[in-house]
Amino acid sequence: METIKANAAFLCNYEVMQILQKLKDNTQRKHKREASLATVTYETVHYLQNTECKNQSEECIQQFLEAMKSFKLTKSEKLMMVNTPPRTELEIQLIVQESEERLSEDDVAKIISIVNKILPVNT
Repeated sequence: METIKANAAFLCNYEVMQILQKLKDNTQRKHKREASLATVTYETVHYLQNTECKNQSEECIQQFLEAMKSFKLTKSEKLMMVNTPPRTELEIQLIVQESEERLSEDDVAKIISIVNKILPVNT
């Protein structure tokens, strides 16, 4: 199993789901002590499969992050956009700190367009 160091990296929901699915597959036959881990893993994967990340892939996430480079967003803001893709101006304002000062109306429209083009809608 992979060991993840605290604060070593930010993981998007898609990456968490991938790790937990591998963990779930590897721990189907474990002892009582690991039953609670199996439950948490199952519940988390079940939750994540009902979010935007179920339709994402490594390729679309990389493509999205590359497209976001021109907007000078923080890593946290980009991560939030991957996890919860903003489809309205209001959602961008909630994700991007001081968005009115940092992004023009044209930038906001471009971000929404990129999100709708690259990150699929949850179906």
